[in-house]
Amino acid sequence: MELARYDSVDRFLAAAGWFLTAREAEHNLPLGILGTLRDHPEVYPEPPYLAVVRDGGAIALVAVRTPPHNLIVSEGGVAADRIAAATAVLVSDVRAVMPDLPGVTGPKATAGPFVEHWSVATGSTARLVTAERAFRLSRVIPPPAPAGSWRLAEERDRSLLAAWLLAFHREALPKEDAFRELDATVDRWIRGIDRQVYLWEVDGRVVSMVGAGSPTPNGIRIGPVYTPPEARGRGYASALTAATSQDQLDRGRRFCFLFTDLANPTSNHIYQTIGYEPVTDIDMYRFDPPADGQICSGAARTQG
Repeated sequence: MELARYDSVDRFLAAAGWFLTAREAEHNLPLGILGTLRDHPEVYPEPPYLAVVRDGGAIALVAVRTPPHNLIVSEGGVAADRIAAATAVLVSDVRAVMPDLPGVTGPKATAGPFVEHWSVATGSTARLVTAERAFRLSRVIPPPAPAGSWRLAEERDRSLLAAWLLAFHREALPKEDAFRELDATVDRWIRGIDRQVYLWEVDGRVVSMVGAGSPTPNGIRIGPVYTPPEARGRGYASALTAATSQDQLDRGRRFCFLFTDLANPTSNHIYQTIGYEPVTDIDMYRFDPPADGQICSGAARTQG
């Protein structure tokens, strides 16, 4: 096993872009982040962590992190019995450069082994924050049309977007820290940097929000999707998600991707009725430090 770390997004994509794109739907999260790093580096001001683990020349695992967020691990590229060895090498390197890693996100087959190795190496406890499912759409099935129509967000929507983004974060990740850089995020969205925001409006009142951003080579990720509690159950989110997806396809995207929380069967059903098909399951873990606050010591072993 060898690990190579890259300090250039272009060099990293040259080395591993083909591997990620071969399973674009499964890797839409890291691909979208890499596209943003390349096209809008100001979104992630801290240097990223970009690594490839190879097993005899074959890519076994790819990892991406934009601090202060979780490490993202790819699908495995080698047999299951080699994934444990690949994640062990990755854990060793990650500990060397970011021992305070807050968590990891990835497919069960690779995130699980990473969690096991990290917990043993550091003494920290891992907790599953969300179990998600990635979906892919290539053709929209129009849902019943509710009252109203969609439009893109504008400057006049700034305060609404801030309030709804914060509400979405609190609802989707209630155990996580408060949303960071809220104003900067909303400012980028208003300007269409990395994400366009679609709004559903009824008689001049905005009732739902859907984002589209983090483009991949052939697609784009849909989210967040948020409707305030008082406007739910009327089909606004379904109609707006369908309209957003169709608009992105009309702009030349081959696919749209989105993630759903497996604990919410309603949303999983709704998205499938408009054409989204399940692809893979993704787990998000957070690491809690050892009770005594001490991180285990030990030299990291990195090859490459």
